[in-house]
Parts: sequence; structure tokens; C-alpha cells
Amino acid sequence: MPRALVYGLAVSGTAVVRALVSRGYDVIAADDDVTADKRQVADELGIELLAAPDPETIRRLVRESDFVAPAPGIAETHGVVQAALAIGRPLRTEIDLAYEWEQLRPGGPRPMLAVTGTDGKTTTTLLATAMLLAAGLSAVAAGNTDVPLVQAIDDDSIDVFVVECSSFRLSWTTCFRSEAGVWLNLAPDHLNWHTDISSYENAKARMWMYQRPADIAIGFVDDTTVMQHLEHAPGRHVTFGLGRGDYHCASSPATGAMLTGPSGPICAVSEMRRALPHDITNALAAAALVQLTGLADTAAIASANRSFIGPVHRIEAIGNADGVAWYNDSKATTPHAALTAIRAFDSLVLIAGGRNKGLDLTILGTEPGRMRGVVAIGEASDLIAGVFAGICPVERAQSMAEAVARAAALARPGDAVVLSPACASFDWYPDGGYPARGDDFKAIVRTNMGFADAPVSTRTERTA
Repeated sequence: MPRALVYGLAVSGTAVVRALVSRGYDVIAADDDVTADKRQVADELGIELLAAPDPETIRRLVRESDFVAPAPGIAETHGVVQAALAIGRPLRTEIDLAYEWEQLRPGGPRPMLAVTGTDGKTTTTLLATAMLLAAGLSAVAAGNTDVPLVQAIDDDSIDVFVVECSSFRLSWTTCFRSEAGVWLNLAPDHLNWHTDISSYENAKARMWMYQRPADIAIGFVDDTTVMQHLEHAPGRHVTFGLGRGDYHCASSPATGAMLTGPSGPICAVSEMRRALPHDITNALAAAALVQLTGLADTAAIASANRSFIGPVHRIEAIGNADGVAWYNDSKATTPHAALTAIRAFDSLVLIAGGRNKGLDLTILGTEPGRMRGVVAIGEASDLIAGVFAGICPVERAQSMAEAVARAAALARPGDAVVLSPACASFDWYPDGGYPARGDDFKAIVRTNMGFADAPVSTRTERTA
């Protein structure tokens, strides 16, 4: 009976343990922070669970195992990963295991589409899934979502999987393959998990590594790094971009702006519920995934674009008051993500700061003409203030409530106030992360501005 060491029992790790046990593996688990819930899972499945094992114990566990399955939160610098590499034990991720098991499915493997990138993964994954559902297929967004892929493959009612591939899940893959895989972009991130930016980049590139010539590799035409890797992808090469690429946004006096693919028009931009520049490129990427694989036609793609509402905390409209629109973009924990939000508006007051992840924040200052003002928050407030010194007025706030009040005072009719922090949230929100930060911001704004909870118009946003 093969033996597996699973390190980390959060959502993904727990799903891996359950999948391994159900398939007859001898499993031992360990976690740096064993909670009552994790202990309950181990007891339920009848496996041993070690709490914060010391380095020697970790090395022993690795030696006694046939492979190690680190949870996505276990960094490549962690002792269990280093021990596995030193001893020569394979490292397996949940998407790799799931792919391997899916190939053995009695009815044959089902299609897998994949999405990776620094920003936009979740939105593109969910939009592609919506397109498949509109086409009448049973589809699920899996991987770096609420549903791990090892869990999703046990549902025989599913026709196709759309897999959100974080670098954590891709780092150790040895077989994971998608019939179509899109790489959205690359910017510095997760350098507290990866040893350096090259490790992060190489992890992303593994998504195309095991494709076959008949598969489809889809890359963002305006990202130099992505395009360099696309040149070496085994599959058919397809590009997308706002103004150019196989999938692009075309415009004419007769039709206006139109999402367009190799076969012609797909959907008018005016029909989309939200049409920021990155919304358009995400929609093009999703359309390429489902159309080129023959899984969804133009009608289904257009239908999904007309009805799709993106996930929360991603330039999420809260409401309008006195001519000022308020947005929650708490998920923007990197400068690259926050710059996307900045570029979405003609004039904005930015609320930014938090715990910097060791990234260069200076790119936030590259759009001076859009900046009405900045409210700097959290541990990185001095860094944020330094970036915008001389560009626009800068205020500092010691709480989210104060940040909202100061932003309201800076804003003028026609402006947007956007919480897009460019930093992690664990200084002010150590337990809840960016969702807690976004929820707090929304609650304060709604209370102060008298907004209802209902969705609001987003027509103040840029559409080109």
C-alpha cells in the first residue's frame, strides 16, 4: 500500500487526504497549526496527525513516505519541501493527483480547461464556467477555488472542469494537462512563498509543459514574459489582447466596440454588465478557452457575458453618492493589481496600503493624471505616501473608518473612490484577510453614505 505524507490540512489538504484514503493510500498528515477542526478530520478518517513536527521528525516522515503532498499554503522554502527535495521523494499537488486519477476514470477522462496568471484568474475561471453552463454543459470551477479538483472529479455529473491554477498548485506538477490553458499575465507576487521571481515564473509556465500538439495554449499578447513562454508551448498558439491578438476588441461606426475572435464577432462590449479594460481581456481569454475547444458557441459566450457578475472584492461597485462612485477592490494585494484598478478610472481617490509583500510599490505612481488624491493606510502608509508625494494630495488614516472619511473629503463629483490596497491585509485584519478588509470597507461606506445592499450601476467606469 503506497504511503503519502500530506502536509497542511486546510481546504485543499483535507480534500487530498480524503481522496487518498478513499483510494486506499496509507496516509499520515502533519500541520504547523493543528486546530480542533483538523483533529476532527484526522480522527474521522483514522489517520495520524502530527502537530508542528520538528525538522528531524519531518525528515523521518518524508523518508517513510512514497511521496509528499504539500498543501498550497506550504511554501517551497518550508522544511517538508526541502526535505523531500533532499531525500528525493516526489512532491505532488492536488491538481496533479486529480489529473492522474481522472485518466483512469471508467467512462474516460473529461475535458480540463485551465487558467493561470498573477491577476484575473478567479474572474476568468468563473466566466469561462458561466459560458459552459450557458452552452448546456455541467461545468465546475475547481482548483484554487472553493472546490479542490480532487474533490470535483468524484462528481460524475460534471462534463468539464475549469481549473484555476495558482503557482502553488503548478510548482510540482509532473503530468497535469489542459486541453486549453490560458496565461493571463505575470507580475511579481508571492515572493514570500517562492524563493525568487524566477521560481514564480517557472511555476506558471508549467501549465503548458505537458500539453500535446492538438491542445491549445492561449497567451496575453501584451505581456512580454507570457509571450516568450508561449513560443515554447507544445500546443497550438493563440493570443488575446485589448487591441490585437487572435481574440481582440474590434470597433467600427456600425457596431461599436465588439469582442471578436477568429470566426468573427462574439459580443458587443455595450452588452457586458461591466466593461473595464481588464473585463474585456478576461472575457476574450474565457471565450478562447471555450470556443476553440468546441465546448461553447458564440451564442452561449455572448449570453454569459451579458449576465456575468464578477466575484466580490474585485473592483466591486458599492454605490454612488453626491456624484462619487465607491468601489471595493480589497483583493488587489499587489501593485500590479492595484494599477489595473487605477487605470480603470479617469479620476479617482485611491485608498492604499497595508502589509507590503516585499514588492516595489513605485509603479502605482505611473498614472499621475488620474489621481485626485490618496489615503495611505496600514503598515505601508509611509511607502504609499512616498510614492504619491508631489503627484497628488496624500492623507494618512489610522482606521478604515477614518480612511473612508478622508477619501470622501478629497473626492469631487465624477470621481471614484477605490479601495485597492496593493498590499496584504494582515496588519489590520490578521484573521480575516482581504475579505474581512473589503467587508469592513463596504459596511462603513454603506453606513456613512446611506447605500442599500442592492447592486448599483457601474457606468462611471472606463470602457476602453
